[in-house]
Amino acid sequence: QVHLVESGGGLVQAGGSLRLSCAASERTFSSYAVGWFRQAPGKEREFVGVIDWGGRITDYARSVKGRFTISRDNAKNVVSLEVKSLRPEDTAVYYCAADPDPGTVIARNPRYWGQGTQVTVSS
Repeated sequence: QVHLVESGGGLVQAGGSLRLSCAASERTFSSYAVGWFRQAPGKEREFVGVIDWGGRITDYARSVKGRFTISRDNAKNVVSLEVKSLRPEDTAVYYCAADPDPGTVIARNPRYWGQGTQVTVSS
């Protein structure tokens, strides 16, 4: 079992930046691929990006590529999502999720999910 806790969300103006964090206390977290997803009101949950366990491989949704960056610090058991040049359409609850298999994360079926953190972008 892995318990994920997101933090760092908030209200920001369009064009602004935030740094979201996903933390876990279990040491096994460092061996898991971690993905970020988001869900806006009335919309389906959307894949944002994924990072492999070693932090060497990342992949992003086309809508965020070049603006969002995922990184991880396995010594601290934290995965970060840096979001820049925010747009009102980026407003959503952002979730992190973990699974041993990065393919399962990309397929939107990871084993473990956090509770989410709200990001609101004002125009």
